[in-house]
Amino acid sequence: MSPTFYHVIHVVSVLVLTGYTFYAFAAPAESRKKVMIITGVSSLLVLIGGFGLQAKLAVGWPGWLFVKLVCWLGLSALAGMGYRKRGAAGTLALVAIILSFVAVLMVYTRPF
Repeated sequence: MSPTFYHVIHVVSVLVLTGYTFYAFAAPAESRKKVMIITGVSSLLVLIGGFGLQAKLAVGWPGWLFVKLVCWLGLSALAGMGYRKRGAAGTLALVAIILSFVAVLMVYTRPF
């Protein structure tokens, strides 16, 4: 498959993962199962798209890739935390924004 395919899969699933993570901070408890399924599947697609893109572009294992992996793990965990810690939704939303910002920053600057 082409790098464009993996790029589209990666970006779309990142948008879905981020959107549903923020939705989890305010969603009713009844929607927990559905939201957790959607964030889990989109998290897996982020991983598949990202590593597929890495393989097609042959970028190796630069440092910024490890930073993006940490951001992906953090963002993937936040939806579940949003349901468990309702009082910390504002803090968790700020963490999600920071993780997203750092991940995008790594793509465009590739500092190391």
